[in-house]
Amino acid sequence: MQKCSGFANTMLRHRSVRSIACVQKPSHHMTSPTRAMTSATASKAQNDWSADQYLKFKTQRTRPVHDLISQVVPHMTAAKPRIYDLGCGPGNSTQALHAAFPHGEITGIDSSPDMLDKARAALPRIEFVQGDVSAFNPKDEPDVLFSNAVFHWVRRPARIPTLVRLFQRLTPGGVMAMQVPDNYDEPSHAAMRVAAKMSGQVWSAAFSTCDIGNVDGGDRPDLDPVEPAAHFYNALVPHAALVNVWRTTYLHVLDDERAIVEWVEGTGLQPFLNLIDDEQAKARYVNQYARLLKERYPKLADGKVLLAYPRLFVVAVRQ
Repeated sequence: MQKCSGFANTMLRHRSVRSIACVQKPSHHMTSPTRAMTSATASKAQNDWSADQYLKFKTQRTRPVHDLISQVVPHMTAAKPRIYDLGCGPGNSTQALHAAFPHGEITGIDSSPDMLDKARAALPRIEFVQGDVSAFNPKDEPDVLFSNAVFHWVRRPARIPTLVRLFQRLTPGGVMAMQVPDNYDEPSHAAMRVAAKMSGQVWSAAFSTCDIGNVDGGDRPDLDPVEPAAHFYNALVPHAALVNVWRTTYLHVLDDERAIVEWVEGTGLQPFLNLIDDEQAKARYVNQYARLLKERYPKLADGKVLLAYPRLFVVAVRQ
């Protein structure tokens, strides 16, 4: 029987900021310990993120990045802002930041070697560092801390305290800008849990010790729901000159339910898949998940489906 490894908990998002208590201006090739893995050292093949899989939906995934940057620009006063892209992934968010702030000094931080390799290849002049958002501690006082989705991968007890700790490290007038998927109850994510909890299936043993769906539990592949917007506001406002919080639901037209599977295989489904060692069992779990999606996402007039993807945004300016 396989023990639930808490993959989502320990990955803290392989494309989020990971395990280096940086930052001492390390070289581009610095390889500090990857995230805080609960199970010793898992192989890259088993635990690393796939940049190629993630980038299959690059345009759709980068849309909230541009929306978030547009709310940072009006608050930017530094001529050469010091910017950290927390959870930079394959560099799509870093590229957007560079376009918006061409004179900025930007560092991208992520835990995934594959993501960082892709980012370095795309943006060779920008510094990329392997690190963990929960341990990240900038040596300088940044002008911007930017986060595209990484806090989605931090468990609830640490999520807002980590955000506040980092916010307090900003220079006065500096900006914290973050967005997180707010889709815990969306069919795309609820169906992952439903399929995993089915009994008598070839994949059932992989999840037998996981406390799936229990938000107070620790060892489970499902991510934590996002706190209400007021929790973020109340935590940041004592230290802020301004806090702006909003929620947007993006509607992505995709070919079919299999395209939804492709989308989440690059993000939230991966912790589930990495708990299933047997490839046949993994394929059957994915097929069952796809069947559930087909029931939950009716066809549009042209045969496509509409994936609703809510996201919570926070932009706060340091006092």
